[in-house]
Amino acid sequence: MRLKGKAAIITGAARGIGAAFAEAYVREGATVAIADIDMARAEQTAKAIGPSAFAIRLDVTDQSSIDNAIAEVEKRCGGIDILVNNAALFDMAPIVEITRASFDRLFNINVGGAVFTLQAVARSMIRNKRKGKIINMASQAGRRGEALVAVYCASKAAIISFTQSAGLDLIRHGINVNAIAPGVVDGEHWEGVDALFAKYENLAIGEKKRQVAAGVPYGRMGTAEDLVGMAVFLASEESNYIVAQTYNVDGGQWMS
Repeated sequence: MRLKGKAAIITGAARGIGAAFAEAYVREGATVAIADIDMARAEQTAKAIGPSAFAIRLDVTDQSSIDNAIAEVEKRCGGIDILVNNAALFDMAPIVEITRASFDRLFNINVGGAVFTLQAVARSMIRNKRKGKIINMASQAGRRGEALVAVYCASKAAIISFTQSAGLDLIRHGINVNAIAPGVVDGEHWEGVDALFAKYENLAIGEKKRQVAAGVPYGRMGTAEDLVGMAVFLASEESNYIVAQTYNVDGGQWMS
């Protein structure tokens, strides 16, 4: 019960990594807002987790949606102790085929969504005099470039940098900001990722996923559950002296 009595908001939590984090936080004693643009799926996830989880609609590209979601969590829980900035989008293309629309969409969600959700939650924590924990979801893609994944890699590199700056600024308020950089995590989103690689690398469906899994030193792709331990640790008091760091949880794919 390391998070007993804490209130958490997790963006993009209707499925995948966000849903796994929400379930783990509830097991550890927290009340969790399943924040997602897909309200129907968010409600299903909250219902499956139990009464300590509830769904709220959140579009991280819309400031009024961010503000309304935070106000709702404050009303229901009295304040916010934990934020996980998990909402993100993936896309890929060769450099000469990147479109401005794709660039704008990825940076608006992956970077702008994280920046302004963090800002709004930090304001709430300061206003309510709550020392809090903020966890940004980076990626091994933010550690190095990839020929076909330039914009996504750049967006996750921005998250690593922003985590450093926000962490250094907010710790004076008792707010720890850190990040998790997963490697390749299996899940329903990988169907889309695999299809894009198949298109641009002329591969059979499923071949890129097989190649990626074979390249992980641990011997397989990660799962959402592989990330849960770090997510709980960074949200707990055990991480009080950790500031502005990004932790790799990737089966040994990147060392830093």
